[in-house]
This record gives sequence, C-alpha cells and structure tokens, in this order.
Amino acid sequence: MQLNSSFMKQARLLAVVILGLSLGACASNDEQQTEIQSITEAYEKAQGYAARGNYTRAIQIFEAIQARYPFSDLSRQIQLELMHAYYKSANPVQAVDIADTFVRENPIHPRVDYALYIKGLAYFESDPGLLERWFKKDTTKRPPNDIELSYGAFRQLVERFPSSQYAPDAEQRMVYIKNRLAAYENHVAGYYLRRGAYVAALNRARAALEQFNGAEGNNRSLEIMAEAYEALGMAELAADTRRVLASNFPGEG
Repeated sequence: MQLNSSFMKQARLLAVVILGLSLGACASNDEQQTEIQSITEAYEKAQGYAARGNYTRAIQIFEAIQARYPFSDLSRQIQLELMHAYYKSANPVQAVDIADTFVRENPIHPRVDYALYIKGLAYFESDPGLLERWFKKDTTKRPPNDIELSYGAFRQLVERFPSSQYAPDAEQRMVYIKNRLAAYENHVAGYYLRRGAYVAALNRARAALEQFNGAEGNNRSLEIMAEAYEALGMAELAADTRRVLASNFPGEG
C-alpha cells in the first residue's frame, strides 16, 4: 500500500523546511544549503528505490537520514516510510516494531490509522496459512499464530478511525480472520470430540460460537456442541442446541 501523493509531497516539503531549521547555527549559508540539498536528494532517492521495489536500499537510506535527525518532524515521516518498506520487504517484525513506536510516541498524529493498518497487514501476511490457501490446502488445522494480533490491530483501526481510507479493507480482512479463527477452534473441538473429551469439546465449541459470532463456522460449532451434549447424556441441552442449529442453518444438523 503506497502512501498517497499528497502525503509524499508534504514529507518532501517538511524535509526541506525542518532540516533547514535543525542545522547547526555555526554553519555558513552555503553549507546549510548544501546540507539541505543533500538530505532532500537522499530522501527522494530512497522514495525512488521504494517505488521500484528495491526496499532494501530504500530502508538503508531512510535509516541513515533518521539517524542524523532522530527527533525532528522529518523522523516521523521517515518512520511511516520505513514501516511500509519493511512490510513490503517481508520483514513483519521490524514493520510492527516501527508501527508500535510511532503510535506510542504520536498518539494523536493524523497518520496513526496508517500505522495501525501496516501493523495489521504485517501480522496478517506473516500467517503461514496464506501460502496454503494459494495452493488450496486446508488451513483450519494450522494454529492461527499472529493472525489474532492482526485482528486486534485492524479492530483498533476500525473503531478509532471509522472514516479512514484504510477502514474498508481492514473490515474485510477482519471477516476473513474471524472465519479463520472460528474454523481452527472447531478443528480443535472436533479433535476433542473424536477422542471422547466431550467437556473439552463442548467448551471449545461454545467459546468459538461466543467469540466469533457471525463466522462461517458457527453451524459447525453448534453441531459439535449438540454431539457433545448427547455423548454426555444431556439430551435436553442437545435438543435445544439442534433447534438453534435448525433455526439458524436450515437443512443442517
């Protein structure tokens, strides 16, 4: 996800203005001008590398600029550039670390929504199930790992910034994550059920139903609950569960 063009222009302008103010007072006008031009060119060069997909080189330049001006407004712009570059270069740990730092240090910054979005994407795409889905393999048996953290980041984004340009995509990814988590909980509950651990199966299926209400796997959660109740000799609860299943998912159960 590229930063929007107006933001890029603003960042370049800030690079010029802030760097000019932050240079040593003892430097001559020519030295200041040379320094400003040098850093501005480096900044734009890094953006060029990122635009061409050479994120490794872009990261090197952005980090060099940030190291020279760690406490300026430009540093905040560089943080946004870096989290994006790290995410695109498949370095989710670094992307998340920078995003967390940005949100913690700039809680009311207008680009907090972007930092949360990058954090969610970094966790989302570090989920090994993505590769399995590409090859149409069953992902329900694989533990969710970081996908829950992705859900948390997207949820925070949607709740805090409902009008953000990133909110619609975050909401769509949350639907997928909810289905993924529910499917895994059902997989574990089914495992307990097949091995006669009926109470454990019941608790796991009930938790999946309560935590992921509206997920595609809700019908399977109810089926497991009904089977567990029956195996435990709780006929009335089993019948109630099957009535709920029939009412919400006609033709199943």
